[in-house]
Amino acid sequence: MSETRRKLTTIFSADVQDYSRLMGADEEGTLATLKRYRDAMARLIESRDGRVVNTWGDGLIAEFASVVEAVRAAVDIQNELAGLNAGRPSAARMFFRIGINLGDVIAEGGDIYGDGVNIAARLQASAPAGGVVISNTVYDQVRNKVAVGFDFLGQLEVKNIEGGVPSYAVRIGAAEDRTSQTASPAFGRQAQAVPAAAGEPARRHARIYRVLGMIAAGIVVINLLSWQGELWAVWPLFAMGMAAAFLWIRTTQLDRGFATLALAGLAVVTINLLTWSEEFWARWPLLGLAIAAGIRWAMRARGSARR
Repeated sequence: MSETRRKLTTIFSADVQDYSRLMGADEEGTLATLKRYRDAMARLIESRDGRVVNTWGDGLIAEFASVVEAVRAAVDIQNELAGLNAGRPSAARMFFRIGINLGDVIAEGGDIYGDGVNIAARLQASAPAGGVVISNTVYDQVRNKVAVGFDFLGQLEVKNIEGGVPSYAVRIGAAEDRTSQTASPAFGRQAQAVPAAAGEPARRHARIYRVLGMIAAGIVVINLLSWQGELWAVWPLFAMGMAAAFLWIRTTQLDRGFATLALAGLAVVTINLLTWSEEFWARWPLLGLAIAAGIRWAMRARGSARR
């Protein structure tokens, strides 16, 4: 029997976007294209000192000793595949999605298993066609070491991982287009455009913040123009502030549970002050929230100790 051991490694997961559609349109052609693209991926992975662990259907799992080389390999792959796609009809182009995670895995023989692999697969599933999404553990290692940009996508929900996994889209930019030996101007622009779509959540949230800001300003103006001695605008402003704060919690790297408890405490204190009647009744809800935060901390510490 093969020896089972644990190790820390960089997991690279990839699959084909719309593979079923491509197979339905042309099985033999799709399989030939898949083999050609997969051979190119394997070559580029090996050139960055990576190892293809397994392939199945349209999927591929690889591992790297270096986090930086894993991200560089992903950029190389998306650039080269974009070049191969440039010469194909639009309906027959094959785009891969790539997810990369640095995590602890169980190694047995030549295979790897565990949450580290599962996270990489979830990151890959969340990537756009032709895009790369990485976990925060990868981002922390590569953010100042590779010539690419990153868009924070928020917390990615992953089974058995409490609080989710902060994730980032790799923005394949001009630096790679200039230095890549396989890239041409035509598919360099394409490689830059496709992964940028993964930053849409951050842009959408920014638009929501701007809309909330304009609505808040409008409410204040209406209150002042119809002034009757009461600043009633404070309550809708409070509600919109809470909505904006909850939206921010969804995109922050902070623990969602603790952030939500802190926001609830702030809301309680604010309501107490806005309805002040010479009594600080908020102390009791704050005590309850503090107890809840303590219980959550203890449970997380216990879970970490078990792992």
